[in-house]
Amino acid sequence: MSGYEVAHLDEIEELNDGRAPYRPVRHHLGITAFGINSWTAADAGDRLINEHDESDFGEEELYFVQRGHAAFELDGERVEAPAGTLVYVRPDVTRTAFAEEPGTTLIAVSGVPGKAFEPGGWELWGPIRPLYDAGKYNEAADRGRELLDADPKYSRYSNLLYNLACTESLAGRTDDAIEHLRQAIGLTDLSRSYAKDDSDFDPIRDEPAFKELIGG
Repeated sequence: MSGYEVAHLDEIEELNDGRAPYRPVRHHLGITAFGINSWTAADAGDRLINEHDESDFGEEELYFVQRGHAAFELDGERVEAPAGTLVYVRPDVTRTAFAEEPGTTLIAVSGVPGKAFEPGGWELWGPIRPLYDAGKYNEAADRGRELLDADPKYSRYSNLLYNLACTESLAGRTDDAIEHLRQAIGLTDLSRSYAKDDSDFDPIRDEPAFKELIGG
């Protein structure tokens, strides 16, 4: 087994979760110490990063404009970022970015200060999300289960487990939804707080086992 991996960005399959297409660098290289992924815009004006903050997770993010020219919006302030620019963003800052040139590429590195990195598996769920958005909950649930069965380490990915539980709830797979939500909560209590108000769990909200999980 080699002690290193080599990949060109363009060799990594681009995935689309319905927001901004991305390349799952961390997952492709098998990195477990920190989060890292990349986004490339096909055309000028394309959104590179969906608008969000990291307040819930406490993650700091560092963006590197590898090529092209990006325009960031950080708490509503526009920041020009030509190739070679580094943009560091603290957790509570709302951020998004757009391409000013075709082919603009960002690389993002993330982590929580003072805490070991724990992959959540959002990169794995990304290609399944369009099925969820289209209301194809049984298909989405089947794909999620296939992922879990493909590699034992994925059972430690809270985001994957939580989203799988959501689709199973909507698909009427009550027992599976409760079990996968239980596993997600066991990895991070954020899953419990999300589930309390998540309408995806309305079909099972009156189940005693669900109420026990969320403390209702």
